[in-house]
Amino acid sequence: MIGEEAMINYENFLKVGEKAGPKCKQFFTAKVFAKLLHTDSYGRISIMQFFNYVMRKVWLHQTRIGLSLYDVAGQGYLRESDLENYILELIPTLPQLDGLEKSFYSFYVCTAVRKFFFFLDPLRTGKIKIQDILACSFLDDLLELRDEELSKESQETNWFSAPSALRVYGQYLNLDKDHNGMLSKEELSRYGTATMTNVFLDRVFQECLTYDGEMDYKTYLDFVLALENRKEPAALQYIFKLLDIENKGYLNVFSLNYFFRVYY
Repeated sequence: MIGEEAMINYENFLKVGEKAGPKCKQFFTAKVFAKLLHTDSYGRISIMQFFNYVMRKVWLHQTRIGLSLYDVAGQGYLRESDLENYILELIPTLPQLDGLEKSFYSFYVCTAVRKFFFFLDPLRTGKIKIQDILACSFLDDLLELRDEELSKESQETNWFSAPSALRVYGQYLNLDKDHNGMLSKEELSRYGTATMTNVFLDRVFQECLTYDGEMDYKTYLDFVLALENRKEPAALQYIFKLLDIENKGYLNVFSLNYFFRVYY
């Protein structure tokens, strides 16, 4: 014991593995023990850390199977419609989403799926590797909504929570002054603190997918995800594309001056 934490050495670790049976053999290896061995002077690992490691591995295996059921093509990828179906059927299993009206489900699913595709499909191929979905933290955030006692703070910072989805969609509705379900450049100009320049907005509407010069909710979500996660590579790529007015793959003095001259 270290304080209140139970520990186990390698010899006893192997003994437990023998008693656990063949199904658990994959977890009781030297590689796993070494991975969990940190700074204990007696060469032991935390039993709780080992338990959490096993639980995580089992969860990943089960989730991989669950996601694979939606892999219609059977090639290890999920298309946008596949992931939409997965999340739609997941909603009833997440207590934190119990309060959502069924009429909002389609908007919630769109909001949730967009985060996966914005960050995990940078080339906009329309599909994501199941392996990449499992490797990122988004599923952890989504399945965190199983916790009935999730704190208000955690809900506010979780993109997939009901309050977050309602906030993003509510902002979209508030911007849509003519109530046609789309955003014009003038309507989007009031986003946030309404400090975006006309030059920047012009580039947004030139580079992003629009319909008769107006932006739909899905395109708006990409815009929001980019501005709310500016340190992430996918967001930087999004913003760089707007700044690269000559499509050269780099920014020169002319490009930068094009945006900053409005301030002089």
